[in-house]
Amino acid sequence: MNIAAYIRTSTIDYPGHISSVVFTKGCNMRCDYCHNKDLEVSSDNVSMKNVINHLSKRKGLLDAVTITGGEPTMQTGLIKFCKKVKSMGFKIKLDTNGTNPEVVQEMINLNLVDYIAMDFKTSPKKYQDLSGILFEKVRKSYEIISRFHSYEFRTTLYPTIDKDDVLEILEMVDKENYYIQQYRKNNDSELDPYKDEYVRTLCDELKLKHRGI
Repeated sequence: MNIAAYIRTSTIDYPGHISSVVFTKGCNMRCDYCHNKDLEVSSDNVSMKNVINHLSKRKGLLDAVTITGGEPTMQTGLIKFCKKVKSMGFKIKLDTNGTNPEVVQEMINLNLVDYIAMDFKTSPKKYQDLSGILFEKVRKSYEIISRFHSYEFRTTLYPTIDKDDVLEILEMVDKENYYIQQYRKNNDSELDPYKDEYVRTLCDELKLKHRGI
């Protein structure tokens, strides 16, 4: 598995758990606001062996591993890695953009995942403009994850996403498992984010949970 970066300890990536975080390299979406673009061009790699060795030393201190990216489901070694991690007694959280529903379903069938977080980029009609991928490419993952026992959908409130888009998403998702995330600029050339107060007011009005403000 192509691992671009590794965080040894995190208290924020897996709700209710202390996890390490594995960042895989490579993504099939092209979202302008992505904060992990550097992973695409980074020449650094972390060996799977080193990650496993670290985890073996942290049993009892860590209880989970978050696998994010990039897009983890593009990795041919994902299933093998998850089997090893689960055999060590750790829970697994998968972050995904939903473009490979077959992999998501296989992980569920093999009991290799405990929590799934899928980025619901925007309303279906704007999906391709924002990500380069049609919503129909992720619809199956959305349906699979909606039936899973522990999951969340989340939308980063990029400035091209408006209240109508959020309302359209809310026709599909359960509010209890949905989060709005504030967008932050990577550099000065990018679009300015909505003011925190606007995001907070929108979430209060729609009774939504938010992060990043």
